[in-house]
Amino acid sequence: MITGEIKNKVDKIWETFWTGGITNPLTVIEQFTYLLFIKSLDEAETIKEKEAEILGIPFEGIFPEDKQHLRWHRFKNLGSPEEMYHIVSDEVFPFIKNLHGQEDSAYSKYMSDAMFLIPTANTLEKIVDGIDTLPLQDRDFQGDLYEYLLSKISTAGTNGQFRTPRHIIQMMVELVKPMPEDIMIDPAMGTAGFLVAASEYLRKHHQDLFLVQGLKEHYHNTMFYGNDMDRTMLRIGAMNMMLHGVNNPNIEYRDSLSEMNKDQDKYTLVLANPPFKGSLDYEAVSNDLLKIAKTKKTELLFLSLFIRILKPGGRAAVIVPDGVLFGSSTAHKAIRKEIIENHKLEAIISMPSGVFKPYAGVSTAIIIFTKTGAGGTNHVWFYDMKADGFSLDDKRTPIEENDIPDIISRFNNLEAEKERKRTEQSFFVPIEELRENEYDLSINKYKEIEYEEIEYENPMEIIEKIGTYEKEIMDGLKEIENLIKGAN
Repeated sequence: MITGEIKNKVDKIWETFWTGGITNPLTVIEQFTYLLFIKSLDEAETIKEKEAEILGIPFEGIFPEDKQHLRWHRFKNLGSPEEMYHIVSDEVFPFIKNLHGQEDSAYSKYMSDAMFLIPTANTLEKIVDGIDTLPLQDRDFQGDLYEYLLSKISTAGTNGQFRTPRHIIQMMVELVKPMPEDIMIDPAMGTAGFLVAASEYLRKHHQDLFLVQGLKEHYHNTMFYGNDMDRTMLRIGAMNMMLHGVNNPNIEYRDSLSEMNKDQDKYTLVLANPPFKGSLDYEAVSNDLLKIAKTKKTELLFLSLFIRILKPGGRAAVIVPDGVLFGSSTAHKAIRKEIIENHKLEAIISMPSGVFKPYAGVSTAIIIFTKTGAGGTNHVWFYDMKADGFSLDDKRTPIEENDIPDIISRFNNLEAEKERKRTEQSFFVPIEELRENEYDLSINKYKEIEYEEIEYENPMEIIEKIGTYEKEIMDGLKEIENLIKGAN
C-alpha cells in the first residue's frame, strides 16, 4: 500500500499533472507510467553494467553509445528545463516507442499510438524531480504505485480498472504453482498483475528454466497471454511485463467474451479477476459460452470461457463475487454443476468483503479447479479467510492477523485436512452433499458454529446481591452524613 510520505509525494506529482493542464485521470496515469518506465530502464541498465563490470564480461545494453544522453540520470541533470524537455519529447519518447523493433511485439503494437502530452518544460521538470524521489527499485512498490494511481479513476470498481491487491495475486500464484512448461492467460488482464506475479514466481522457484534454451524462449515468447479492451491498460501491461523481464508477452486488444475470441483448449493455466458488474446482450457473446449457461452476467460467462480455453488438465484460480457461489438462477446452478460434475473443483476460498476496499466492498471468493471433461470432484476444500494482513476498512492499514500463510500451508497438505471438523476454519465437503444442496458453494451453507454454553446466576441470588450492595451504599452515606454533622 502507498502510505505516508510516499503517498504525499505521489499526490504532489499527480497535482503537478493537473495544474499543468492534464486533467483526464487515465491520461495522467499513462504519462506518469511512461516516465516511470524511462527511469526504470535506466536503473535496470545501470545494474546490468555493474554486474558485467564485476564479472569482467562485455555488456551491450539497450542504450547505444550515441544514445547515452537519453538515460534518466543524464537528462535530469541538464542545465535547463527547456533542454530536458527537448531531449525527452523529441528523442527519449520516440526511442522508447521503437524500443522493440519487431512490429508484432506487444510492446511495439501498443506503444505505436502513444503520445507525449506533458505541455511545458517547467511541468516536466517538476514531475521528473518528483519521480526521482520514488523507490522504483522495489518491484512491490511499482505494483502498489499502479494500484494507487488507478484508484484515482472515478469509475474504479465499476469498469474493473483497478488492480487486484498484490498479496492476493501472490497467494493465488503460490496456490497453483506455475511450471516452466505452462501456457498461461489472464483474459481480463488490466495492468498484467497476475502475469507479472507468475513470471516472478518462476524466476524465484525455477531459475534453471533460463539455462534450457527451449524453456527460455517459451518464457519470453509463448508462455504469457493477456487480453483487455482498454489500450491504456494494454500499454501499461506491456511496459509492466517488459520491466519484469518478459520480452515479448502475447497481449491483445480483445473482448474475451465475444466471437472474435476463438481460443479453445489452448492454455494450461488461467489466473484472473474478471469484471463482475454489468451484463451483456446475447448478441455480443460468443455462442459457445452460452451453451453451458445461457446468461448475460459477465461473471458467469467468464467461468464458461475459462472452461473452454483451458486444455484438459489445465488449472484455473479465479476470483468471483459471492453471488456465483449461491445464486439460485438456472444459469448460476448450471455453471456450478458443470464445474463440479464434469471437471474437478478443488477449492473455494471465501474472502472478507474488505479485501477490495477502498474501490469496492463486494464479498468475493477464489475458485480453484482443473478442467478434465470427465469429472473428478470427490471432496471440495473450503477455507474461511477472516484476515489478509490489512484492516478491512477503506484505509487498509497493515495488521498482524493474516490467514494467507495458513491458506497456502493447508492447501499444500490437503491430506491433513480430511479430519477437520466443520467448526474449524477449513474443511472438506463431499460431492454428495453439494448435490443435495443444488451445488451451493457458499461456505456458510456447510460451516458449523460451535456455541459455548454460558451459565448465569440464579435471578433471586442476583437480586439478593443487589440488595446487599444497596444496603452497604446507604450505610456509607449515613456514615458520611454523621461525619459532616460532627464537623459542624
